[in-house]
Formats: sequence, C-alpha cells, structure tokens
Amino acid sequence: MGEVSTRGKGGGPDGRTAAQIEADIVRTRQQLAATLDELAVAVHPSTIVGKARADAMAAVDRTAGRAFVAVSRSVEQARSQFVDEKGSPRMERIVPVAAVAAAAVAGFVLLRRSKK
Repeated sequence: MGEVSTRGKGGGPDGRTAAQIEADIVRTRQQLAATLDELAVAVHPSTIVGKARADAMAAVDRTAGRAFVAVSRSVEQARSQFVDEKGSPRMERIVPVAAVAAAAVAGFVLLRRSKK
C-alpha cells in the first residue's frame, strides 16, 4: 500500500502516514495474537492441573521442612539433657533413666509371665 496522505505533509489526523498506521495495526494484531495464545495456555486444563500439583507439592515441601526442623530441635533438646556442652555423657541423668527403663522392662516381663 502506498503512502496516502489526507492532510498535507503530516499524514492522518495524528500526523502518521497510512503506512505507519498499517504497521501499527499489524504490530497490534501480533501482540493481540500473542496475548490470546498466552491466555489459552493459562486456562488450559493441563496447565491448571500442573499449577495445582506444583502448589500442592510446595505445600508438602514446606510442611515437611517445618516438621524436620521441629524434630531436629526436639532431638537436640533431648540430647542436651544427657550430654554436656563438651559432648561427655551426664551420668547423673543417664543412670536414673536407665534404672527406670530397666524397671519398666522387668515389670512388663513379670506381667507377661503371670498371665500365662
């Protein structure tokens, strides 16, 4: 298409030539087509399912991470009850716990024997 000017040298009412207007229209159509393609991908069921799956996995990962931190903290707190800062065992705490555990096992064994 040739350059058609309806308003003297400046071109159209906004000063653009017909070729510039046509180029703008082509560019706008291409942008619109790209936007429609993006929307089609975004609303496609497989995209929605994939996003939901990714969100669920992220939630599981966060929960597992928090659980790991909580368990690690609990284990460290329990360990600190039986080991001092240098890593040496605290016998004054270990012996009573071992005695209680041994008594519980012995009581369990005696109960099992008396029921037979």
